[in-house]
Amino acid sequence: MTSTRATAPALAPMTASTRWIAVQFVLAGVVWGSSFLFMKVALTGISPAQVAWTRILLGSLTLGILVLARREHLTRSLRVWAHLLVLGLTFCVIPFLLFSWAQQHVSSGVASIFNATTPIMTAIMAWLVFRVERLKALQVVGIGVGILGVVVIIAPWQGISLDGSLVAELAILGATASYGFSFAYMRRFVSNTGMSALAFTFGYIAMAGLAMTLLTPFLVLTPVRLDVPIVVSLVLLGCLGTGIAYVWNQNTVRAWGPTRASTVTYITPVVGVVLGVLILGETVSWNEPVGALVVFLGILLAQDRLRLRRRTAQT
Repeated sequence: MTSTRATAPALAPMTASTRWIAVQFVLAGVVWGSSFLFMKVALTGISPAQVAWTRILLGSLTLGILVLARREHLTRSLRVWAHLLVLGLTFCVIPFLLFSWAQQHVSSGVASIFNATTPIMTAIMAWLVFRVERLKALQVVGIGVGILGVVVIIAPWQGISLDGSLVAELAILGATASYGFSFAYMRRFVSNTGMSALAFTFGYIAMAGLAMTLLTPFLVLTPVRLDVPIVVSLVLLGCLGTGIAYVWNQNTVRAWGPTRASTVTYITPVVGVVLGVLILGETVSWNEPVGALVVFLGILLAQDRLRLRRRTAQT
């Protein structure tokens, strides 16, 4: 007779290191979910371009300090730096500008819900654009389900007009498509650079910072109005949301793998909506959480996490 003690290793409690990874996973989700609140507050005193400019430069400065403190190795390959420049533009500059502009016209909760479409966009880019993935029929169905969820959030039955909110929602989808492009681009061109996760993250955010610095005369030399909430929001958005949280996420990816780590997508919209309602007094229409649930279902299908299990005959 087999002892029940034989299964003990599978039920062993998490070690301190695995618990810390789980904590980092949750913290990254909370910080990124809060970023939509920080952007909304910051926009009360500065322009969308200034919000993007500040968060990128503060994020690159924060990561640069960590790289120096840990004496991380940076690549000398010009080819890799060219790829990091592409990532800096598509993973930071373009989506940050689009998100900041869009949040002038939509609530922080809606922005956080639309952000959850990133895995769907990633699947589309990896499948159709870069050809680094072959999707099963059920995964393609998942993409369709995710698109249906977006339609539910937009609520076309309420009437379609090219007002600020619709254009803003399309802009956010452009931002998540840019994120999806970046993830697929990473897999296609820079899957192995020889750099640590911290150094790699600093590389593309630093290149984004360089691009924003060059664009300073054209984007951010406009009047500003600063107060304590705005300054605190910018510091948290830049140093924490565009700096430390990226390190937490990279550590989670390395420990759990990209598929499991990407479930942080389920945390961010919940945090974004709750903070928007409690702090900013935003309202939520029924179609927004329903659409989010449909998007989540699409993500599960697109990432091949829902499978029909066949019953095996027991002997």
